[in-house]
Amino acid sequence: MAQKYRIYINEKVILLTESEPHGKENYEKLDAEAFDLKIIYTWILANPKKLFYIKCNNVKEFLKSVKKSITVIEAAGGLVKNTAGNYLFIYRNDKWDLPKGKIEKDEKVKEAAVREVEEECGIKVSRLNEKICKTYHVYINRGEIVLKKTHWFKMDCKGKEKLKPQKEEGITDVRWFEKEHIEPIIDNTFPSILDVLHKEKLATNKLMPLKG
Repeated sequence: MAQKYRIYINEKVILLTESEPHGKENYEKLDAEAFDLKIIYTWILANPKKLFYIKCNNVKEFLKSVKKSITVIEAAGGLVKNTAGNYLFIYRNDKWDLPKGKIEKDEKVKEAAVREVEEECGIKVSRLNEKICKTYHVYINRGEIVLKKTHWFKMDCKGKEKLKPQKEEGITDVRWFEKEHIEPIIDNTFPSILDVLHKEKLATNKLMPLKG
């Protein structure tokens, strides 16, 4: 099966693929040879199109070369489920999101994921489960264009601890959602979060991420 990765810039997506994407007519093709995230960032934001793709022989190697050309910030977070089968979401920057944060120096990825979830939501993670996926998005940090790579894990939480949003991180709400009632999340979240939800079969078919 051909490898695929998505790099998000706000609501826009650059699909890295080894084959032509489905619905190719909806995409604008980018030149792999001349691709530079720092240069193309502003151009993509100003472009009316939302979908872009780069076809390359080896997606993994191409992504490695992209990472060498830009500052990469590694982050980790989690999709937390409680004993009632509900899922935990945070509200930040007028969007529903999943708890996550930057991995500190000398900190293991899994440790960072648990720490960030506990700090941002005021809960105690009872169990760290398997990895869900990695997501990539580009943004400006202190005037510099950076690529954030986020590692996502499944997590469990026992008991009925009082949720406490970490307000100094801009989080204004933390809430449990039933699996069948996460439409408000899907209607107002980031494309990268939809990727995580899709991997866990929490997004409905009509809202599946872009095929490629």
